[in-house]
Amino acid sequence: QVQLVESGGGLVTAGGSLRLSCAASGRTFAMGWFRQAPGKEREFVTAITRRSANTYYADSVKGRFTISRDNTKNTVYLQMSSLKPEDTAIYYCAAKEVVDGVFYESLGYRYWGQGTQVTVSS
Repeated sequence: QVQLVESGGGLVTAGGSLRLSCAASGRTFAMGWFRQAPGKEREFVTAITRRSANTYYADSVKGRFTISRDNTKNTVYLQMSSLKPEDTAIYYCAAKEVVDGVFYESLGYRYWGQGTQVTVSS
């Protein structure tokens, strides 16, 4: 059974930075981060392939967020900078088992963490 545990969320003022971590048990997968704001659907944020060859970003975070991973620790990171109030959401990491080259769709991810709250005040 794969378990994903996120950490690093919190409250930050606009323009600030946070780093989220997602520790995974089990095998190495392609990994993604999604977020869900109150009253909105879950949306794709970023993803990274199994050996970090490729990364993908939503337009809304491109240039501000960076995904990375350390496979020796089976951990994925999301460095968030220049945070905006609209980045406020619960952030979820997810593991993708199927190798299909599609990273934006949440349905393609089999395992999910419990989520960590990120709140950006103006």
